[in-house]
Amino acid sequence: MIELKTDASIDAMRAAGRVVAQALAAAREAAAVGVPLRELDRAARAVLTAAGASSPFLGYRPSWAPVPFPAVLCVSVNDAIVHGIPDGYRLRDGDLVSIDCGAALDGWTGDSAVSFTVGRARPEDTRLIAVAEEALRAGIEAAVVGNRVGDIAHAVGRVCRAAGAGIPDGFGGHGIGRTMHEDPGVPNEGRRGRGVPLRHGMTLAIEPMVIAGGADGHFTARDGWTMRTLDGSRAAHAEHTVAITRDGPRVLTAP
Repeated sequence: MIELKTDASIDAMRAAGRVVAQALAAAREAAAVGVPLRELDRAARAVLTAAGASSPFLGYRPSWAPVPFPAVLCVSVNDAIVHGIPDGYRLRDGDLVSIDCGAALDGWTGDSAVSFTVGRARPEDTRLIAVAEEALRAGIEAAVVGNRVGDIAHAVGRVCRAAGAGIPDGFGGHGIGRTMHEDPGVPNEGRRGRGVPLRHGMTLAIEPMVIAGGADGHFTARDGWTMRTLDGSRAAHAEHTVAITRDGPRVLTAP
């Protein structure tokens, strides 16, 4: 079931989205060579606490997960695509880091992700991050009343494939609102004109994930959560929560 949000509900989701943006900014600021990943999580937790928000990530346990997720951030480094657990790993010069964060505030949820490098960036990592960000922009531009979910999927996938990037099988965006994951699913590759029609009041998390090596496969690490590339190549992730309105797409998790 897809809930069409009122304008007031979209404004409330924007408030949750601002908290997400602030938490991501705090985590990114904390990221430096030698800093353990759990410090990024602590920085994000402090922002959520100060805002009176909770984390939809902390304690989340889908059917495939062996244990509940133990943090408020997913922190995925280098060949980790998504769902990395922030632990004692200390960041190294040149690491490619993707951080994904959600916030629940006053009954509404926001979800966003960003990728960046720590220390000296490798040119190929800079290009990979740019592909993820360009794919996100293309997906957002396609999120207009009258289009369909397949138009978003096609826009994202076209950018990724043109760059020679892989797209992890079975992972993509999703509806969002009162909870973090709602209908409809938003694939990162698809055909134009297919899928659910986009209507005023729909809210979606659009989230391209790209793999540098070009392969689409992945595997789950021993922690039961972290999804890694099969060939060890690096990955990047970009995401925003977007409201579809008659005036065009509205990004709810921008700073």
